[in-house]
Amino acid sequence: MMLPHYKKILFATDLSAGAPEVLRHAISLARAYQSEVEILHVLPDINPSVINEVALVMGTDQLAEYELAHTDDVIDTIRQQIQHLAAQELAEHPDDLARIQAIEVHHGPPAATILEEADRYGADLLILGAHGREKLEYALLGSVAKRVMLHATMPVLLVHLDKS
Repeated sequence: MMLPHYKKILFATDLSAGAPEVLRHAISLARAYQSEVEILHVLPDINPSVINEVALVMGTDQLAEYELAHTDDVIDTIRQQIQHLAAQELAEHPDDLARIQAIEVHHGPPAATILEEADRYGADLLILGAHGREKLEYALLGSVAKRVMLHATMPVLLVHLDKS
């Protein structure tokens, strides 16, 4: 019987308050398996009705120019936030910081984008935080974590995050 060996771990984060805890789990497993980690943040698509409202105020051409001019800035800022988070959390373990091979920031529906990136990266394991939600909200809306778990082709580790 062959035991699983995780060589590539994808840590998907929404950069919420629980992100440091989930990062520690990802790095701990990466250390144990001598594997690499990619950190992914997905910028969800903006509701089309909101875009229409803004376009009415700004004008469609002006909105398009603004998006083009600032998309790279937003991605760079998020990438810097993730780098800062990793450097801060791993300050006492600089060797583990080197396990982070890439920081990716993508646009799209979060669950689908996480799964697409996991496949592209060749992840053996997906790690993400799961926020505690009210039962009714969870039943009606579902969650990114739930959708990822239902459709992932690789093991998924969910780290439960307190509501507090």
